Amino acid sequence: MNKYEFLIRFSIVNNKKTAKIRPYLYQASDDIDDSFLLHQLNFNPDQVKQFYRYDITETLDWVNKDNHFLISYYDQFYPESLKQISCAPLLLFGIGDPNLLTTPQIAMVGSRIFSEYGAHWGRYFASELAINGLTITSGLALGIDAICHRGALDVTGKTIAVLGSGLLNITPKTNYSLAKDIIANKGTIISEFLPDKPAQPKHFPRRNRIISGLCLGTFVIEASEKSGSLITARYALEQNRDVFALPGDIDNSNCNGTHWLIKQGAYLVTKPIDILEHYSSSLSWVKKSVEQQVDNLTIIHPEILATINNQATPIDIIADKMGLSVAEVSIKLIELELEGLIESVSGGYVRSKFL
Repeated sequence: MNKYEFLIRFSIVNNKKTAKIRPYLYQASDDIDDSFLLHQLNFNPDQVKQFYRYDITETLDWVNKDNHFLISYYDQFYPESLKQISCAPLLLFGIGDPNLLTTPQIAMVGSRIFSEYGAHWGRYFASELAINGLTITSGLALGIDAICHRGALDVTGKTIAVLGSGLLNITPKTNYSLAKDIIANKGTIISEFLPDKPAQPKHFPRRNRIISGLCLGTFVIEASEKSGSLITARYALEQNRDVFALPGDIDNSNCNGTHWLIKQGAYLVTKPIDILEHYSSSLSWVKKSVEQQVDNLTIIHPEILATINNQATPIDIIADKMGLSVAEVSIKLIELELEGLIESVSGGYVRSKFL
């Protein structure tokens, strides 16, 4: 029995102790003495029956299809970052480019229920980080996850989706077209579950440990206090990875989770360069990108810009705060608007959506 067949059968056995198998399979050849190994693993008769009863023909047929792959914990292509976590998956089923799994990644996650604010900034940050060479990894869930995948695709960046179901059961079904777009644009979709496995609630926390485990850090865009995104952030901390959070409107309960993370010590992020700078010392191509961004960063009239936020601010209020005439402020506001830093809206001026 070869290593892959053994691991596929092993994965469906109940109450197994995964850690016990590793010392044996590290040194094993492709021809495994399965009876001996099951004995060494102390499988009881019911577990042995379960091991041999499963028909793996359809699973192997799925793996052998074009653009499909199967990577085991013992393969040289298995992501080193994932090996460093506790309870790392023994198998990863995938569609797309397996090489993406070893690229520098940032996890971007958030709530399924989201605001316009969360949608805008999730897509913007995903696009900017992808342009600068980071692979965007998320869970293909409704809401912020899907938005971040789209943000990467918008700029032909790379993205990885980690599922809580088998790859024959893309979940949720409404994101099936997104999954196809990820593959069509040389992205990757992976799962530790057998291809025909349906989604179950208990699968998603397990999925989250893989998302954070693959990545340098986890960036939470918008999340309530009960959001599953906080589970991903917790896994990131346990795995000694960075946690970043985007601050939001204090009146938006969907931002309570991100604000809580910031209070607990997560890095507060307001610009893509905040994350890029964080990794610039260890990733040379990121360092070059950051230097270019800093060199190009010249904001005119910063004192005026500081008085304007996401809520419309009337020109007379701005003039009063600055101690200037409305005429003087008006000229500076026009210049800021021409630079794309602010926008004129009903009731005054707001920060540009792209700032």
